[in-house]
Amino acid sequence: KFSYRVGVGDEEREVIPIGKPIPGAAALVVDEKNQPCLPGIVGEIYIRTPYRSLGYYNQPELTAAVFIPNPFSTDANDLVHKTGDMGRVLEDGNFEYLGRRDEQVKVRGARVELKEVENAVRGQAGVLDVAVIEREDGSGYTYLCAYLVLAEDVQAVDVAEGLAQELPDYMVPSAYVELPELPRTISGKVDRRALPVLAGEGGGAEYVAPRTAVEELLVESWRQLLRRDRVGIDDNFFRLGGHSLLATQVMSRIRRTFQIDVPLRVLFEAPTVKQLALIVTQMQAEQADADHVGSEITRQQGERCTFPLSFAQQRLWFSDQLEPGNPAYNIPAAFRMTGRLDVAALERAFNEITRRHEILRTRFVMVNGQPVQMIAPADATSLRFIDLSELLETERDAEVRRWTTTESQQRFDLSRGPLLRVVVLRLGEDDHVLLFTMHHIISDGWSMGVIVREVTALYDAYCNERPSPLPELNIQYADYAVWQRQWLQGSVLETQLAYWKSRLGTKLTALELPTDRPRPAVRTNAGATQYFTLSAELSTALNELTRRHGVTLFITLLAAFKTLLWRYTGQDDIVVGSPISGRNRVETESLIGFFINTLVLRTDFSGGPTFVELLQRVKDVTLGAEAHQDVPFEKLVEELQPERQGNYAPWFQVWFVLENAAMNRPSTKLPELTISHMGAATKTAQFPLTLAMSESEEMIGGGLTYSTDLFDDDTISEMVDRFIGLLEGVVAHPDSQLLEIPLDKNEPANLPANLDIYEAEFSL
Repeated sequence: KFSYRVGVGDEEREVIPIGKPIPGAAALVVDEKNQPCLPGIVGEIYIRTPYRSLGYYNQPELTAAVFIPNPFSTDANDLVHKTGDMGRVLEDGNFEYLGRRDEQVKVRGARVELKEVENAVRGQAGVLDVAVIEREDGSGYTYLCAYLVLAEDVQAVDVAEGLAQELPDYMVPSAYVELPELPRTISGKVDRRALPVLAGEGGGAEYVAPRTAVEELLVESWRQLLRRDRVGIDDNFFRLGGHSLLATQVMSRIRRTFQIDVPLRVLFEAPTVKQLALIVTQMQAEQADADHVGSEITRQQGERCTFPLSFAQQRLWFSDQLEPGNPAYNIPAAFRMTGRLDVAALERAFNEITRRHEILRTRFVMVNGQPVQMIAPADATSLRFIDLSELLETERDAEVRRWTTTESQQRFDLSRGPLLRVVVLRLGEDDHVLLFTMHHIISDGWSMGVIVREVTALYDAYCNERPSPLPELNIQYADYAVWQRQWLQGSVLETQLAYWKSRLGTKLTALELPTDRPRPAVRTNAGATQYFTLSAELSTALNELTRRHGVTLFITLLAAFKTLLWRYTGQDDIVVGSPISGRNRVETESLIGFFINTLVLRTDFSGGPTFVELLQRVKDVTLGAEAHQDVPFEKLVEELQPERQGNYAPWFQVWFVLENAAMNRPSTKLPELTISHMGAATKTAQFPLTLAMSESEEMIGGGLTYSTDLFDDDTISEMVDRFIGLLEGVVAHPDSQLLEIPLDKNEPANLPANLDIYEAEFSL
């Protein structure tokens, strides 16, 4: 059904196209939602042709699954063939075949065509034959293994080095096995089931064990954070699944273990244990006595009653004085609990976690004219239990929504407390909803993950009449607040401030987003959120683009979002605020508290950059900001005194966040009880616009939260569509200048001239 004339230069191609549909036939590459894929995006090839068969003999179910109604036609008799072949459309309109759907695997959340990897391996000098398969090690880590038949003067390491220059990281095999020949079936095909299993099932290419004490310590740190059974000194941190949040934890462990302060940027430049160990060894000699490494956070002695506020808490306290009980600072969570619930064990678990973490029983009062943290005794409390089981199902569902909304909006009194509320809604004998809400002054997103893990562990222990399995905490949040105020002063503060003065010292122009209504004289927090999900194909393509250019998904999505803002405003100076965990010290990782800090990310769009060039600009800005994250945003405002616009945040009015790792709360399975995160309703907007993205194993999703004082629903819906269209344009044309990338995913400017003809034929 396709034809292609092989011409001069085709011998340089890794894959020869199968061409274009023959006259009378039409073809299209579609994603899992039956939507056309943009050029370069891999999907399944559909064919529409009068030359098709009647189906599979005596297999009506298979026939119905493969010959389906044309998704672009209302005629039920207009059938198309789902070929099961994976491919993509090239810029010139030719189709490229990349293997069968059943040869597609998923590695670290990205879809990989084994044939595509094999073709790349086969193109390396000295490779006589190859088979690439998916394997899994003992820890559940999925990786690619290449079985090679090589010429005498070629080694597997040569092949690996060549592939690293050509393929995205996730497509480069992690293990290589040299064989005299590949096992084959009687028909001559590679017998993949007969390929030998690797000893230990896992490890990296040419695994090399640590040789020095520094390498040994780094390997152990990576192994724990990446949850790998084995890490070699040549393994790439990001290829093993690392991201910026885990990278921050790597740096905090280096600080604690080696007593040196290594910038986060170093891990991007030296992403293997071997490379990083050399830098650590060198910096040990240079920074051994440097005062900016920071003293250890220790537990304050004496009566544990009143403590100073941290800088972040101080800002929220002042905000609360202006707008008492503002629900915009509530952190709500809702969980569905299915199965037998032991209410007494759950209540005991929450009492224990409140005892363990002093911050959960802290209130904020004035003492001698200054706000302080006042820690209350660890008294037992009762959960609020609401029985809705007698209601009709429709009434029950409405009550669940009402309670969820009410709890998320109910105000806290910082001076009286408590600042944690827990409610259990009983829907049936084996069906409950758990609602708990905290004020931001005692918690953050990371803290929610700590609470879920600890309550789950405690509940499991108490159900089985075991004592708490959790070790006592060495320090509390109040100890951190004292340490922060003692440490962040003098030369330490001046060094950090110097960077921010250079980045933000000049006057910043406010972002002039077109709004449906002018800003009100008195800002409210009324808001709404529109959610969206990117297709699996687009999610995979974004991850591939990210790895190819040596950045993180955060940087890629932030660059795209800033591009959208630039297109809407026409301003070359785009400033966005973004949160960072603020837990760059190991001592703070297990604490509940308000550690999160705000980074001001300023990017220059002048000069008409391409998206690839913009990625580098955003990367430089992001890594620079993360390297100087120790200055709390509140302290930065106090020192630099930026010009404010009414009661809006200084420097920026738009917020961006990517949730991952510790911030995601997956379903939890306990004996006789399954707990799943529901998501809590919220109708507030802290900023005019907030884009919150998240990544799961399958795809990338997001939510655009907006001030309903400024924007209509339709305006935000169009903005979401344009953002998705921009992302599709970015992955298809990353080397194009930003103005050439369409905002409308249906805009034909970036499509081959003849692709729209095929779509038209498909819809006939």
